[in-house]
Amino acid sequence: MELRHLRYFVAVAEAGSLTVAAEQRLHTSQPSLSRQIRDLEDEVGARLLTRRARGIELTPAGRAFLEHARTVLSQVKAAAEAARRVAHPAKPRFAMGFLTGHELTWMPEALRILRDELPNSDVTISSQYSPQLADAILKGNVDAAFLRREKGMPGLAYRVLVKEPLVVILPSDHRLAARKAVSPGDLSGETFVGVSNTAPVLRAVIDDYLKRSGIKITPAHETEHVVMGVSLIASTGGVALLPAYAQNFLTRSVTSRPLKGDTPTIELVFGYRKSNESPILRLLLSRLDELIERVSRKARQGTGPISEPLG
Repeated sequence: MELRHLRYFVAVAEAGSLTVAAEQRLHTSQPSLSRQIRDLEDEVGARLLTRRARGIELTPAGRAFLEHARTVLSQVKAAAEAARRVAHPAKPRFAMGFLTGHELTWMPEALRILRDELPNSDVTISSQYSPQLADAILKGNVDAAFLRREKGMPGLAYRVLVKEPLVVILPSDHRLAARKAVSPGDLSGETFVGVSNTAPVLRAVIDDYLKRSGIKITPAHETEHVVMGVSLIASTGGVALLPAYAQNFLTRSVTSRPLKGDTPTIELVFGYRKSNESPILRLLLSRLDELIERVSRKARQGTGPISEPLG
């Protein structure tokens, strides 16, 4: 008795017809299938099915045989899958997210660490707004992300990567561009490009800074991300307060200036779900200091964005 006999018999029993099983499931001829079933009955020593005008009907022996045949086929399939898993083990998977605009800095170094330590890992990348990344981590769709410290997320843990100073982004031909640094008061009366609610942490830092500086500004426009902000500044002649990494996306018509006095900063953090036991996550956490140093070294050498790594 061969496995094909069992497969043929199960197909006929489930189709309820030799013709249907032959043509639609087994892609063979009906006479050939009939011979295979007769050979099986001869080997079993019992009639397994009765031919009727509208198909076939299992005999009591056939019904008993069907249950065991299905069990054998299921066990064979499980055995084959187990052998394939041993011969070709699945790659460990890891989903990593980046706050839009930060891939340029952090992704190459993070991937270098993973490839050095886990060359057979399967890493997927996504780029989103910070609140979306935090939500994806909580839902288990992302293992870890480079994002802001979002509030109201008790299930998340954060490790601070850098504190980025805010800088003034403005047109290259703007009158304030002639200054080495810009004071908060200089922003009064200017067309101001604010930050939308897609970046609530950054928006809160900017609003708090302007309030502490005694400056009341109503944004004429709002940007959802850095690239959009640079475009709005270039087209409207406005000014904006953005994290220093925005300088990576400046065009010739747009420049930046530092703020005078007590410069506000915003944290970029490495966030992950506290309950995540991924060995790849543990590896990244153990190498975060090295990752920060690599990015810091690039910044000092002028090959990366301006930021202030934490000690």
